Amino acid sequence: MKVPLSWLREFVEVEEGPSKLGEILTLGGIEVEEVQEVGPSFQGVIIGKVLRVWDHPNATKLKLCEVIDDKRSFRVVCGAPNLQEGQKVAFAPPGALLSKMQIETRRIRGELSEGMICSEAELELSEDSSGIMVLPEDAPLGADLAEYLGLKDYILEVSPTPNRGDCLSIFGIAREIAALKGVPLKFPPIDLKEEDLDVKEFIRVEIEAPHHCPRYTARYLFDVNVGPSPFWMRLRLLRCGMRPINNVVDITNYVMLEFGQPLHAFDYDKLRGKKIIVKLAKDGDSFTTLDGKQRVLDAQTLMICDAEGPVAIGGIMGGLESEIEERTKRVLLESAYFSPESIRRSVRVLELNTEASFRFSRGVDPELSPVASARAASLMIKYAGAKLAKGIVDVYPNPSCPNKILVDLNWIENFLGIKVREEEFVDYLKRLQMGVEKTPEGKFYVRPPSFRFDLKREVDIAEEIARLKGYHNIPETLPRLMPLPKESKTRAFEKRLKEIIIGFGFNEIITYSFLSPRSLQAFGFSEVLKLLNPLSEEMSVMRPSLIPGLLEVARFNANRGIKDLRIFELRKVFLPQEDKLPKEEKRLGLLIMGEFYPSWWQKKGEKGDFYVLKGCLERIFKEFGVLEKISFKPVELSYLHPFQGAKVELEGLRIGVLGRLNPDLEDLLELKEVYLAEISVERLLEEAIEVRTFKGLPKFPGTFRDLSVLVEEEVQVQKLLEVLKASDLPYLERMEIIDCYVGPPIPEGKKNITVRLFLRMSEKTITDEEADLALNKAVEAVRRAGWSIRE
Repeated sequence: MKVPLSWLREFVEVEEGPSKLGEILTLGGIEVEEVQEVGPSFQGVIIGKVLRVWDHPNATKLKLCEVIDDKRSFRVVCGAPNLQEGQKVAFAPPGALLSKMQIETRRIRGELSEGMICSEAELELSEDSSGIMVLPEDAPLGADLAEYLGLKDYILEVSPTPNRGDCLSIFGIAREIAALKGVPLKFPPIDLKEEDLDVKEFIRVEIEAPHHCPRYTARYLFDVNVGPSPFWMRLRLLRCGMRPINNVVDITNYVMLEFGQPLHAFDYDKLRGKKIIVKLAKDGDSFTTLDGKQRVLDAQTLMICDAEGPVAIGGIMGGLESEIEERTKRVLLESAYFSPESIRRSVRVLELNTEASFRFSRGVDPELSPVASARAASLMIKYAGAKLAKGIVDVYPNPSCPNKILVDLNWIENFLGIKVREEEFVDYLKRLQMGVEKTPEGKFYVRPPSFRFDLKREVDIAEEIARLKGYHNIPETLPRLMPLPKESKTRAFEKRLKEIIIGFGFNEIITYSFLSPRSLQAFGFSEVLKLLNPLSEEMSVMRPSLIPGLLEVARFNANRGIKDLRIFELRKVFLPQEDKLPKEEKRLGLLIMGEFYPSWWQKKGEKGDFYVLKGCLERIFKEFGVLEKISFKPVELSYLHPFQGAKVELEGLRIGVLGRLNPDLEDLLELKEVYLAEISVERLLEEAIEVRTFKGLPKFPGTFRDLSVLVEEEVQVQKLLEVLKASDLPYLERMEIIDCYVGPPIPEGKKNITVRLFLRMSEKTITDEEADLALNKAVEAVRRAGWSIRE
């Protein structure tokens, strides 16, 4: 909202400069976004008087005239049709500047012209170029025109918060300044001269929708002369962003900007039946507004109607058929209070936002309606020559009751953290035009004024005290904060686990916890947890495993042409327990299908397999420091491949399974080479190392020895590693399997496993003799186990 500083000073004393005033308002909670200096586009233009006028000897449309200021006279050529003797005019003598163009003495059609009599358009004060600008008779001769018209000003761009509808006016901002500074507030003059005619003879008002329109007032004016508004009013409207139209309409807009109360003027002779009815529209009705557009209404749109039909959309815009025109002689002046909720809804439905609806939607003082109406009527009497019928039609079926808030000063002091004296407290509230009454218990009943509908609770009063005291005057103290909650061990573990798996290129999925009993039969799950009230038969049991859900997602993607898949799920499964509540266990499910390493232009892709998935698990176990406690052993499960399945044990306890899906199930699901793993993360979490100790890099080089062992074909690699670990080999850093071979020249029923032993000493470089000592001890352990060494 634009607020001219000169207008503001009519209501409150402002000694500060515009920037300082903007700072005061902003610190008081009314943000001033910008302060803009405005002024005329001309220099040196003065107030002159036309002494005499005579015809131009060489042109029929031009006149010669003598213009005087307070010192000398000028001979001027002028072609304005409204030029007359005795007029006070805007005169640009030689040397004056109009839009950076300097006025000079020159001849026009043979006659000397010493200056120029200006129109408003030439002065860039308006678009009116129909004639010269005529000033009031009391304009001081020779005075600077810009100073006389008050063209030098400052505009404050104010942006009140949505709950402060009372600040959407010049008077509202002045009221805030008066309260913040503790200075008097001046009320604009209202001089009502009423005629003997009674307003009730000309209009009756009925409100059929009191919830949407709690109050409606009307005044009747006659003998109105519609014409241009005085220049000062037009200038203020323009500087506030509104277009001047005529004196009647301009006055309604002027009072709206001044008081924040939207008004509307109807051409009384276009109204039918001497009646105004405020009611809701019918769904599907249409109405043509002042902008010439036809609007389709619904059953919640509030309409202002005469005896035969609608004439305005309540609180938003008037109708085209009842607008004020040049020939208008009688005016019905509306000033009403409309419900903010009703206006907001209609604005949204009709997609029609106006200055009036902007104010009504944020809330207008219901007690302001007759006051604003009186102010507008007094201006119409003065500037439109109107006569006013006696009285006002004021329909207010349910007057608003003043709010009453019980306030404890001690509570306010504790809330704000500052000391507030009782006299200071009462003074602040009275500055804000609040009623204050002290109770016998030492508390206070506070009655906010009708325009402060945002004040409802004790904390609102505390905020007002802080505003007037000044937020910048409240000492800064560090807040006493509760310590932030520490992330739980489980949450941190799961977060890190997901990061690792996503780093492998897996995508997380989330599936339903409900499954079909038929889908579980194929996996050999006989004991399941049935739902008492399932959504459907297909979702009637709680899942005992993540694997069915993973396979369903794989099947869904395969049916849509996606053959390469890496997915995981970290969710709960539900296991029935006899005579106990079901057990909920958090598990990790992994699935690989198709290529694990995608093809690119230099290399063909590689398919995922048992060992790729096993490697992913080992990387996870290593990250959490439990790899040394993990072992993989054969397992027979109906849903896994008979020769490509393993159980995962942590210190001898089974925590999961790993393997390829049984080929029969692959055929049933129409999938190819699917590898799965399911791990209980709860046991993994228990053993995971929270703090990893840094181990320095080795100072001395190490070496390695390869050991090829001939074992029976059914012996697992894990068994060989366990034998070597148990032998307590000296200098052993780690072991790796580098080869596993079956076939000639290896005897039938045997296989060769080659283990690489990495050896290192911490205090010096290991020698060959020391390395061979460790190798020999490994050979002895192998032979004790009944195996032979392959040379």
